[in-house]
Amino acid sequence: MKITKTQITNALRHVDDPDLKKDLITLNMIENITIDGNKVKFDVVLTTPACPLKNQIRQACLDAIHEFVNPLLDVEIEMTSRVTTLRREADAMLKNVKNIIAVGSGKGGVGKSTVAVNLAVALAKTGARVGLIDADIYGPSIPMMFGMLDEHPTGFDRDGKTYIYPLERLGVKILSIGFFVDQSKALIWRGPMASMALRQLFTDAEWGELDYMVIDLPPGTGDIPLTLIQDFPLTGAIIVSTPQQVAIADVRKAADMFRNDKINIPILGLVENMSYFSPPDNSEKRYAIFGQGGCKKLAEELNVPLLAQLPIVSAIADSGDAGNPITEDDESPVTAVFINLAENVAQQIAITNAIRETFSGGV
Repeated sequence: MKITKTQITNALRHVDDPDLKKDLITLNMIENITIDGNKVKFDVVLTTPACPLKNQIRQACLDAIHEFVNPLLDVEIEMTSRVTTLRREADAMLKNVKNIIAVGSGKGGVGKSTVAVNLAVALAKTGARVGLIDADIYGPSIPMMFGMLDEHPTGFDRDGKTYIYPLERLGVKILSIGFFVDQSKALIWRGPMASMALRQLFTDAEWGELDYMVIDLPPGTGDIPLTLIQDFPLTGAIIVSTPQQVAIADVRKAADMFRNDKINIPILGLVENMSYFSPPDNSEKRYAIFGQGGCKKLAEELNVPLLAQLPIVSAIADSGDAGNPITEDDESPVTAVFINLAENVAQQIAITNAIRETFSGGV
């Protein structure tokens, strides 16, 4: 009996996206179905190349076709991706950037920049097109963390205006105010001047097509982070904290800022940095040096995911100081932790976009 595309399509209606809670056909995630005798081929178009459920979805498709069509079929599935976005072509600002992610913290010293850098590198490793903006005007650290202290972006003129090309390393396009000032001297700028300089990193740069733009926000809830999140169309925010109660208290303030009625930025989740220490000779043993359970409890209180619990590992700080983000090292066990963080962030963005699309009258 000849196999038809209708049979394949109907079988795949039994496969739901675990996050979006709808079947793959309804979500338009199945493309290019071809049938050649006993061989069936098709593409599954995921919402992100960093999808943590990729293998689960592939197996579910395979099982559905064997169960509802023919158990003897030779099925070839190509897992591709098309990152979702709610940005529209009419959006003038950063119109080629699909999703903008703010990485913030209630206070300084919790490793926010380390998380932003390694998240960006991890997203790029999954195959996504990624940009990173160091928006910490008064304490730019990203040039050092990428080993680019002596590098400077080049510019070009277009329609009588000068634009800049972001620098690029490890698959990430990067801009920081640190590329344009003497980092050995204090930056004595008032708020409006700093905000104007920051805006230029967004609007006067040739970013090209990006799936994700990661923004390393200044710490706290002051004028600059507030201006930034009000002026730019953010997809969502990640809040970084350490386990201590004093840090948790500041996270609440940051969460209140993002959830303020006048701002209303979705919180994608929390990241607990310096969560535990494991001795080199016993990776199974964990010591909660700065306490435990704080971020998990707060995530439950805020009804958001705890995206990652990052260990205390000297190699993380050492690699950043040396200009080589730890996620560059495929052999480091910490790299897997940051890849998992990237997958979780991408997953939450896809869910957030789907929810907003539904409420706006879309799928």
